[in-house]
Amino acid sequence: MKIEEAQSTIREMLPDKRYRHSLGVSETAGKLAARFGADVDKARLAGMLHDIVKYFPDKKLRQLIEQHPDISNEYLLYSNNLWHAPAGAAYVEQTLGVKDRDILNAITYHTTGKKDMTRLEKIIFLADYIEPGRDFPGVEDVRKAAENSLDEAVFEELLRTITHLLDQHQRVYPDTFFAYNDLVGSQNNQ
Repeated sequence: MKIEEAQSTIREMLPDKRYRHSLGVSETAGKLAARFGADVDKARLAGMLHDIVKYFPDKKLRQLIEQHPDISNEYLLYSNNLWHAPAGAAYVEQTLGVKDRDILNAITYHTTGKKDMTRLEKIIFLADYIEPGRDFPGVEDVRKAAENSLDEAVFEELLRTITHLLDQHQRVYPDTFFAYNDLVGSQNNQ
C-alpha cells in the first residue's frame, strides 16, 4: 500500500482532528526514521494507519481482536482506549491487505509499547506522543529527548504515561511495564 492510498483511506474514515493527528504522526515518524536509521516509508505508512479504527464501535473492535489469532484477548481486560491499536493492525491486514509484520506490529503496540520493541515500533509509539498537534505538560521534554536518543525519548514517554495512569488510578497494561523495565536499566547506566 502506498502512502497516498493510505492517506485517502483514512481521510474517509476519520474526523478532521484525528485525520490531522494521523498526518502529524506519519510526518513525525518519517523524520524519526531518517534520524535513527529506520525505514522511512514503513514509518510513514504505519504512522498514517495507526489510528484507522479509532472511531469504530467497541463491539467491532472487540470482534477484530477476538477473531485475530495473533492478538491477545488480554487487551479486552483493560481500557477500551487501548483496543484500537491491535484491532487497527488486524483491520489493516484483513481489509487493506498490508502483510508487512513490522508495520502491523508498530500499529499494534503504538498505545502500550512492549518489551524488546523494534526500532520501528519505538518510532510509531513515540511519534504518536510527540507529533506537532500534541500539547500537554511534558511533551516538550520528550520532543527534546527525541532529538538525541530514541531510547531516551521512549523511556521518558513510558515514565510519563505510567505516572499519569497511576495518578488517575487507572490500570496499566502489562506490556507498558515490560517496556519500561526493558529500558530503565539502559537509562540508569548512561
